[in-house]
Amino acid sequence: MKMSNVMNLKLSVLNILFVLPVLLWAQASQEAWIRDNYVKSEYMIPMRDGVRLYTAVYAPVDRGENHPFLLTRTPYSCKPYGESFKEALWDSYLYGYMKEKYIYVVQDVRGKWKSEGEFGNVRPFIVQKQNNRDIDEASDAYDTVEWLVKNISNNNGRVGVFGVSYPGFYSTMAAASMHPAITAVSPQAPVYDWFMGDDFHHNGAFMMMDAFRFFDGFGHRRPYPTERGPRKQISYKTDSYSFFLKTGTLKNLSRYFGDSIPFWNDMMNHPDYDEWWQNRSAEKACIGLKVPMLIVGGLFDAEDGYGTWHTYRTIKEESKDAHCRLVIGPWSHGAWTGVDVSSFGDICFGSNTAEYYQHNIEIPFFNYYLKDKGSLDGVKDVIVFFSGENKWKEFNCWPPADMKTTDVYLSSGGRLSFERPNERNSFSEYVSDPSVPVPFLNEIGRNRPKEYMVADQRFASQRPDVIVFETDVLSKDLVLAGPLMVDLKASISTTDADFIVKIIDVFPDDFRYNNNTCNHLGKKTVMGGYQMMVRGDVMRGRYRNSFSTPEAFIPFVPSNVKFELTDIAHTFRKGHKLMIQIQSTWFPLVDRNPQQLVNIYNCSEDDFVKSVVRVYHQADLASKITLPVLN
Repeated sequence: MKMSNVMNLKLSVLNILFVLPVLLWAQASQEAWIRDNYVKSEYMIPMRDGVRLYTAVYAPVDRGENHPFLLTRTPYSCKPYGESFKEALWDSYLYGYMKEKYIYVVQDVRGKWKSEGEFGNVRPFIVQKQNNRDIDEASDAYDTVEWLVKNISNNNGRVGVFGVSYPGFYSTMAAASMHPAITAVSPQAPVYDWFMGDDFHHNGAFMMMDAFRFFDGFGHRRPYPTERGPRKQISYKTDSYSFFLKTGTLKNLSRYFGDSIPFWNDMMNHPDYDEWWQNRSAEKACIGLKVPMLIVGGLFDAEDGYGTWHTYRTIKEESKDAHCRLVIGPWSHGAWTGVDVSSFGDICFGSNTAEYYQHNIEIPFFNYYLKDKGSLDGVKDVIVFFSGENKWKEFNCWPPADMKTTDVYLSSGGRLSFERPNERNSFSEYVSDPSVPVPFLNEIGRNRPKEYMVADQRFASQRPDVIVFETDVLSKDLVLAGPLMVDLKASISTTDADFIVKIIDVFPDDFRYNNNTCNHLGKKTVMGGYQMMVRGDVMRGRYRNSFSTPEAFIPFVPSNVKFELTDIAHTFRKGHKLMIQIQSTWFPLVDRNPQQLVNIYNCSEDDFVKSVVRVYHQADLASKITLPVLN
């Protein structure tokens, strides 16, 4: 080990020895302050249909002024129950809200943990409610807020609602409740549509690994209100790739659950984007909103990145009276609530992006609308961190007004060119074999690491069933800001196939991080030549013309495969290269397509066949990616 590395390692150890006791002392001091200045109460709040929801209220002891509410509704438990306090009140950034003397409220949603009633996954929003039997998450939020402002003393009549992921979905629904006391809402990584792009499906393709692991536990029915959550039932005796490959089909996978998880079986029975799925989209709830909104998400959110962008987009287009703001950072799912996010996987950001967000954006947002404190006049409506460049940028709208769409074409010889190809007969070809699917990560393990969103793709570019296209070395920075459109001209030898497209930043061969801004000591990754996945997603080919009506390919006949990749905010620096990888399996992240137009959720092992996939790059069949270039 070099002497400089030894010195840096010694300094890191010394930092731990000196800094850790200080942090522990600070947490102990903050805990003592919370216990001295707050009191906890528990209530069963009645809803309009008589069902009661467990709600914990942490209220300031101070009676000298009236305080605003900050509400989170969750299916993941209000623990701890009883007299114990929630540790997050002093060991997370929630402590900032406590110092501002908010009344912090957390509630178990209907049918979960200690609340009564039946739970419904992404319960459909009812636009026109006729009677007290027409309940949804918006009506439950409305009834909760109504009870709080009438029954909790020393409140100022204002309520803010926020939450991450599923609680982000409930935050959207709270905004849709239209309760006049709700004066600010922040859906963070909110679920928007579980078929189109969030969590369990992307463009109709089943995100098998995440769905199976999530519902093994969360999906089990709760027989009665309880403080004890369900336990995972499935034991993995091998790595995830081997487990799912040996299990074979989704029909075999479903046998692990039997009839114990109704929603899993519902998903298996609704393979297409039918009315059942459409009713569970949050789109209708985002129309006609009037409350100020702060939409928050991560560039590298593997679960609900789609929900973040589409919640913002719909509200901006369909709720003109709602002052809607957007914040996007270089984060994985919910990482902005953490203590320090200065790096992710092998990628460094040069600063603590979570701390910046918490103290400069979120807390001031709620203070302004709930306490009339401070000003947001100098803050633009869109604040986005650009990876690659590692810089926060502010805009009046998203995509930025000066963004221009620019086509980059796939070309012969594995080239990416900004000029349309002129060849008459040119294509790249690979054989997709479901029996040896392309892994989503070059790692053997049982879990789905969140870091796959920025992981090195050199392992994939070496496979014969992955085709690769790249630009020359960039002579200047290429800044992308907005959604990407994939437009492939492709043919297959069978009647169906998936198309996975990855946008990759290829680092220079001599690239290395400066240890003053990013300490990579102890990491084995060679950063020279690193192929960072910036964006990647899947399109199930049968849905290329309609997500509701699947359509077979005609073997060997070219077809248009066009779909949108979730927004990007990334700077490809001068000296780097832009790469595109295309493949047809991404396992076990995405279930295997049998590559025939059969019901994937009920097919047999014999239905899986090889397919020859051709992607064309010729004058009359020019495959391209439309880039959102920021000038």
